[in-house]
Amino acid sequence: MELKVERCTIREYRSDDAESLAKHANNRRVWLGLRDGFPHPYTIEDANNFLQGKNAGLPRRNFCIDINGAAVGGIGLRLGEDVHRHTAEFGYWLGEEFWGRGIMSEIVPAFVDYCFKEFSLNRLFAMPHSSNPASARVLEKAGFVLEGRLRKNVVKDGKVLDSLLYAKTM
Repeated sequence: MELKVERCTIREYRSDDAESLAKHANNRRVWLGLRDGFPHPYTIEDANNFLQGKNAGLPRRNFCIDINGAAVGGIGLRLGEDVHRHTAEFGYWLGEEFWGRGIMSEIVPAFVDYCFKEFSLNRLFAMPHSSNPASARVLEKAGFVLEGRLRKNVVKDGKVLDSLLYAKTM
């Protein structure tokens, strides 16, 4: 899989991505927007474990966000099963030095289009923490609709937070 957008490429991870991955993932502000399965601090060992598929609980299909040949973020998909087999949850992260440049606003629509076609989905959804309004804006720009607020749904960094349920249907 390789999707090129204006400023980056979404591609499969490679074993030589470990150093760049650890550099960009080892950031408390990145970690605050993600689930606890994403370690902090994020070491080269964590990057190697991830690249070798040793992290339980993470999305089953993961793709690299590549800018100028470097792994600077990720986007992943957790396909539904059984009666949810035509739905999927997705999530994403980007190294802080690339925030505020509209990069995720390019990536998400391209990834969503790819997922609807490649995986025969009727519905894609994401659940950013309420403390992450930038992620909510990215989803809204990509045509996702806020379906609800799941009150007191997650505990992150010792704080109880709401989750925002955004979805897009075919």
